[in-house]
Amino acid sequence: MTELNANTKQPARPQQRPGTASETTWRYAVAGLAASLVGLGLARFSYTPLIPALIAAKWFSASDVVYLGAANLAGYLAGALTARAVAARIGAVSALRAMMLLATLSFFASSAPVSFSWFFAWRFLSGLTGGIIMVLAASVILPHTPANRRGIVGGVIFAGVGLGVAASGTLVPLLLQLGLPQSWYGLGALAAVLTLVSWWNWPAEAKGDTASSHHTKQRHTSRAARALLIQYGLNAVALVPHMVFIVDFVARGLGQGIAAGSRYWVLYGLGAIIGPLVTGHLGDRSGFGPALRAAFLIEAAAVLLPAVSTAPVSLIVSSVVVGGFTPGIVPLVLGRIHELVPHSSEQQRATWSHATTSFALFQAAAAYGFSWIYAQTGGDYLVLFALGGGAVILALAIDLGLALTSRKA
Repeated sequence: MTELNANTKQPARPQQRPGTASETTWRYAVAGLAASLVGLGLARFSYTPLIPALIAAKWFSASDVVYLGAANLAGYLAGALTARAVAARIGAVSALRAMMLLATLSFFASSAPVSFSWFFAWRFLSGLTGGIIMVLAASVILPHTPANRRGIVGGVIFAGVGLGVAASGTLVPLLLQLGLPQSWYGLGALAAVLTLVSWWNWPAEAKGDTASSHHTKQRHTSRAARALLIQYGLNAVALVPHMVFIVDFVARGLGQGIAAGSRYWVLYGLGAIIGPLVTGHLGDRSGFGPALRAAFLIEAAAVLLPAVSTAPVSLIVSSVVVGGFTPGIVPLVLGRIHELVPHSSEQQRATWSHATTSFALFQAAAAYGFSWIYAQTGGDYLVLFALGGGAVILALAIDLGLALTSRKA
C-alpha cells in the first residue's frame, strides 16, 4: 500500500523518484543534442571542410561555392522567422522531427552537382532546419527540466553544434578519400541514425503550449533587451569569417592543403563542444551580464588574431576560442534574457525567438557581404577577420555604453 501511495503521488512530487526523473531529463537532453548536431552541427558546418573539395572537383567555381555557403545562412534566417508559426501549426516536437528528416534528406540530395539552383535550394533548406531547431529545441526541453539542471542541460543541447563541427572535421577528410558523393552519403547516414535515436526521446507536448507561445501578447521591451538583440546580431557577424572561410583560408590562402585546413576545423569543433558548458557555468557564477561582456572581449581578440599573425599557435588559439563562442554565446544570451525578462516565460520565449532572428539576419547579411568583399578583393581573407573583430568590439561598446548611461540615469 505504501508503494501504491508513493506511485500515486509521484507525478505531483517527482523528487521521490530521482533516478527516473534524472533518466528522463537526460533522455530529453540527448534528443536536443542530436537535433542541434544534425540541424546545426552537420547541416551547416560540415559544408565548410567540403568547400576546397567542391572547388577542386570543379562542381562549382570558388565564388559560387561561397555563395552556396551563404544560402545556408539565408535559410537559417527563414527558419528563425517561421519556427513559431510552424510549431503552432504542427506542434514543436513534430516540427523538430520533420526538420531532422529534411536535414538528412538534404545530404543525399547534395551528392551530385545537378545544378547551381538545385544545390542552392538544398543548402537553403538545410539552413531552414537549423533555424527552426535553434528556436524550438531548448524551449521544448527546458520547461521539463529541473531548475537546478537547466544550465547543464542547455549546455548539452548546444554542445551538439560542436560535436557536429568536430565530426565533420574528422569524418569529411576520411570520406573524401572515397569520393565527394560518398562524403555526402556518409553525412546523410549519420544524420539518419541521429534522427532515429532522438525520435522517441522528446518530451510530451501539451497542445496549448505552442499556440500560446505563438500568440504571446506584445509587452514593452526594455532598452537593455533591445540592445541585446543588436549585440547578438553583431556577434553573428563576428563568427562568419571563421565559420565560412577558416578551412579555405588555411587550405588555399596559406597553401597548406585540405588536410591542414580540416585539422583547424576539428579544433574549432572541439572548442564548440566545451564552449557552451564553460560559458553557462560562468554565467551561473558571475551573472550573465558580466559574463557576456567578458565573452565579447575575449572573442574580439580571437577573431582578430589571424589578421595579426598566421603562426600555427595563433591559428590554433583563434580556432578553439571562436569555436567555443559559436555555440557558447547562446547560453549567455538565453541567461541574459531571463535576467532582463524575469517574470514571464512566454515573453522569454518570444524574446529568444527575436534574438535568434536577429542573429540569423545579421549572419546572412554578413555572409553575403563578406562573400562580395572576398570576390572584390581577389580573395583577401585578412580583411574579413578584421571586419569580424570590429563587429564584436562594437557589440561590447554598446553594452558598456548602455551600462554607463544607466548608472548616470
